[in-house]
Amino acid sequence: MKKLSFLILLCCLSLVITACGQGPKKVEIGEPAPDFTLVDLQGKKWTLSELKGQVVFVNFWATWCPPCREEMPSMQKLYNMLPKEKFKMLAILSGDDPALADSFAKKLDLTMPILNDQDNTVGAAYRLTGVPETFIIDKQGILREKFIGSAQWNAPVHVQMLMKYIDQ
Repeated sequence: MKKLSFLILLCCLSLVITACGQGPKKVEIGEPAPDFTLVDLQGKKWTLSELKGQVVFVNFWATWCPPCREEMPSMQKLYNMLPKEKFKMLAILSGDDPALADSFAKKLDLTMPILNDQDNTVGAAYRLTGVPETFIIDKQGILREKFIGSAQWNAPVHVQMLMKYIDQ
């Protein structure tokens, strides 16, 4: 009887472990990007699904992250370079203090929207592995590119990649 009870307990435990290991679906290139609504540092509400028809550059960052801070000037240059009616850049502050981000943005004259994801809800939906991470979402809301780590965003290779999606 003890062996049977032990086997039943072992089977139940195995089922619980298996079920618990199945978290949110991994964000995949070619699949719809997880929708979200966040508020920027000026109090404006942004909903990803309301940006359909535009290419959306979603960058997760934090003020304490040196690579994040280093890539911000190139992001601002890219933001200034591309057509506002066809391209949106959303810098999502991931689990950080909005006051620090506001101070940082003012110091660098950043004008792209900085959205507050202080509790990392959106970061969890995108299955972040760290910051910075950047996602490029096409006009139909489909995730097309994912970049882990910092980049020189105004470099020709990135501008050309984004223009490919903007011109589609």
